[in-house]
Amino acid sequence: MTEPAAPPAKSAALVNFEKMLASGKDSALLRFSIGNEYAKARDWAAAADALAHAVTLDPQFTAAWKVYARALMETGRPRDALAAYRTGIDVAQRKGDRQAEKEMTVFARRIERALADAGDAQAPQ
Repeated sequence: MTEPAAPPAKSAALVNFEKMLASGKDSALLRFSIGNEYAKARDWAAAADALAHAVTLDPQFTAAWKVYARALMETGRPRDALAAYRTGIDVAQRKGDRQAEKEMTVFARRIERALADAGDAQAPQ
C-alpha cells in the first residue's frame, strides 16, 4: 500500500506572505499573493480559499477573479468557476482590461461547452 503524497513544501514567498497575514496585515493583494502561491504549488483548495478572500476584499481585482475561477475549476466546481469567470469578465470590461476579459472568456466558454456536453441542465444555451 502506498502512502498518500505529502503536500508540497511551502515556498519562501508563501511563508513570508502567511507571516504578514498572521501579523494582521490583511489586504486583497496579500490574499491574492497567497492564493497565487498555492496555485503554483497546485494546492487548489487552499488557493480557492485565499482567493475567495481576495475578491471579497476587492471585488474589482480582475487578476484575482481569474486565478480564483481556475482554482474552483481545479477543485471540481465548474459551475462556481463559470460564475467567477463571468464576474471577472464583467469587472475586466468595466476596467477596460481587454486581455483579461479575452482570456477569461475563452476559459468560460470551455466550461460552458463541457457542461453542455455533460448534459448539465444549468449550462447556458
